[in-house]
Amino acid sequence: MGLGETSRFWLQLGLVSFGGPAGHIALMHRELVERRRWLSERRFLHALNYCMVLPGPEATQLATYLGWLMHGVSGGLIAGVLFLAPSLLVLTALATAYALWAQLPLLATVFAVLKPAVLAIVLVAAWRLGRRTLQTPLLIGLAAAAFVALALLGLPYPLVLIAAALCGLVLGRWRPALLVAAPRPAPSPPPGPFASGCQAAELSENDPIHGDHTPTPEHARFCRRRLALTLLIWALALLLPLAALGLVGGWDGTLALMARFFTRVALLSFGGAYAVLPYVAQGAVDQFGWLSAAQMVDGLALGETTPGPLIMVVAFVGFMGGWNRGLGDGAGSWTAALAATVVTVWFTFLPSFGFILAGAPLVEASRGDLRLGAPLTAITAAVVGVIASLAVAFAGPVLWPDGTFDGVAALLAALALVLQLRLGWSVLQLIGGAAAVGLAWAVV
Repeated sequence: MGLGETSRFWLQLGLVSFGGPAGHIALMHRELVERRRWLSERRFLHALNYCMVLPGPEATQLATYLGWLMHGVSGGLIAGVLFLAPSLLVLTALATAYALWAQLPLLATVFAVLKPAVLAIVLVAAWRLGRRTLQTPLLIGLAAAAFVALALLGLPYPLVLIAAALCGLVLGRWRPALLVAAPRPAPSPPPGPFASGCQAAELSENDPIHGDHTPTPEHARFCRRRLALTLLIWALALLLPLAALGLVGGWDGTLALMARFFTRVALLSFGGAYAVLPYVAQGAVDQFGWLSAAQMVDGLALGETTPGPLIMVVAFVGFMGGWNRGLGDGAGSWTAALAATVVTVWFTFLPSFGFILAGAPLVEASRGDLRLGAPLTAITAAVVGVIASLAVAFAGPVLWPDGTFDGVAALLAALALVLQLRLGWSVLQLIGGAAAVGLAWAVV
């Protein structure tokens, strides 16, 4: 198992990683644990437990962790970058087409069908997460309070997150019976696209390369000097680009503002992309005016059609912010849009790489079972209300686009709900079907 072989695997994974974090994790489990036998079940779950506790996209962090475990820092960087690269390239191309031709009748019709589908996807995400996690009346109350705080009172997302954590901390100490942490179900592995059945059978007869009792590789052992060096490089990778952006465009310039804002997004993205998107929309649309609410919904629709983590939709937000605002050369500059995209992606995903490369040796040294505590249980409950508030925010431009109720959009959203809840359609199937209907409608 050389670095070239694993690099090809991570690139292939990035190209086919549709279906959200559960699908990404299931695919990694299928290929790495069951087919290729690169990792044992317990080693895989040990890494996954740590990544689930961290802010940020857990599938990206898991790929980085496993790449690091197998080949050190270079392996972790290659795994994370190749897992993200296809999504970034495809979404940048789609954002360019959107910025240039979104007002064409064909694309306008397609997005008119895609938007209700996206609204239904967000509603189903809130429903499924709530059904799995809201196991006590207190947790239901926390979810409702988070919804009211965001949808009705307009409180900042970080404040809601901190309040939920403090509530969980207090209740976990004094009334722990009120908080019941719902364990996250293990994803069921899908059919593997990379190996044949004969190859899988041959590999399954061998012990995993990184098994339960395999000694920790030298590069994965905890070392204070290595930790200090990693933290130093991480800090420089964050501070030097931020300082350069401040010097070139001013501390309150568009790029510097994006760098600071998306760093906060990365540090507060607990609960998955749907949980943090209200904060992204609140800042990008309401606070900074980088794009409109309708464009934000369109960006989410595009993000659902691409492989990789859904949080990559921030690349669309950055692209449209640079396109709409420019960098002193007026609106409509592709150079400004591309620069904003690079800044957005760098500062959104840099913390995830830092958390893994700095913390993974400590996790490997412990080999313990990392469990979510009471504060994170409360945050998980609040996330349900946060996602519901996101649905309310998206419902406005979708169902009342011109201030009047759009009955056709409402029917399309209802149909999308039925297809997901009754017929079990996946996100990819729903988005593909919506796009096909939009194209047919435009042609007719």
